[in-house]
Amino acid sequence: MKDVLEIAGKTIDAAIQKACDTFNVAREKLDIEILSEGSTGFLGILGAKPARIRAKILSIDINMETTAEKETLKEGSRVSHDEETILKSKAFVEGILSRIGFDFPVTVNQNGEDYILLDIQGDGGGLLIGKGGQTLDAIQYLTNKVLNKNGNGGKRIILDTENYREKRGENLTALAEKLGEKAKRTKKPVTVNPMNSHDRRIVHMALQNDRELTTRSRGEGSFRKIIIVPKKGGKTQS
Repeated sequence: MKDVLEIAGKTIDAAIQKACDTFNVAREKLDIEILSEGSTGFLGILGAKPARIRAKILSIDINMETTAEKETLKEGSRVSHDEETILKSKAFVEGILSRIGFDFPVTVNQNGEDYILLDIQGDGGGLLIGKGGQTLDAIQYLTNKVLNKNGNGGKRIILDTENYREKRGENLTALAEKLGEKAKRTKKPVTVNPMNSHDRRIVHMALQNDRELTTRSRGEGSFRKIIIVPKKGGKTQS
């Protein structure tokens, strides 16, 4: 079978389904290029033109099974679930980096009870971090999404580069303490800008032992934010 095929169908969806059947893979494993959206023609009959696509299998296998991993399993070696998760996550992250032009190695920094921290050896220019960590968070989200689909024992993958996570944590803790003091001084709630779940947790943790404050989350999705609220009389609420 050819690596790249041009396929026609009544609709784009029909052509894509035909490509999936031809390659015998799921849709997410194909790289689809739409050549023509086609047309129904007059009264759906005269002058109708089929939709045409060009399809090929993605170079990154969504199952993330590297050749080395397959050989290891074939030889009957006993690989722990954590080691298997690390192999798959490393392969997936390095594959994404390669596709966007970054030949950066990925190493295991920590293997915690409920998480695995992978460190990307960047070039020191912050290219992988993005504004507010958005680029790094996006790659991390995709990695966890794929691993959860294939099963990873419940462990969360955390990506770091150039010690960004630690620096970000220190900055957020300092911000939380500063805004907490403002809430106590003005005796009014203070709202923190929208954050992702990881950053919100850092803020909550930074103020959890302050008997004069409580923190609440409000909003949905990417617009979810934290509100720092002063307690009346500084007493702990039940």
